[in-house]
Formats: sequence, C-alpha cells, structure tokens
Amino acid sequence: MAAGLPARADTAREQQTKACKGDALRLCAFAIPNEKRITACMERKKDKLSPACRAYFKDTPVPQAKAKTPQPKR
Repeated sequence: MAAGLPARADTAREQQTKACKGDALRLCAFAIPNEKRITACMERKKDKLSPACRAYFKDTPVPQAKAKTPQPKR
C-alpha cells in the first residue's frame, strides 16, 4: 500500500528537530515544552550545541557575559 505513495522529504523544521532534540533535552530540559524558552536557552548555550544543531543557530550571535559595573561607594 505504501509503495504507491511518494517518499515524503523531511521539512526543514523536522530536520532541525532531529538535529537538536538531544541538545534540547540535555541542555534545556527545564524549558520544555515552551518552544520560545527552549530556543532562547539554546541560543545562550550555542557553544555547547552539537555541530549538527549549531548549524541552525549560525546566524544567532553568542551572548556575551555582561560586565558588572562597579557600584559607587557611599
């Protein structure tokens, strides 16, 4: 029955999910199931992503640690 159906190509989203699922579970499990929080978490931890997943975040700059400004003494 399936032989008559055309093979379905993976969509870009399915490919990204396949590449990043393990990283999301390993690095950002606390954010699941909120997709926006998962994405933000993975962008923050871009340097820890697998190469396959990192490719989907290549245009996202790696956030730099903010330098703390010393508070004036009173």
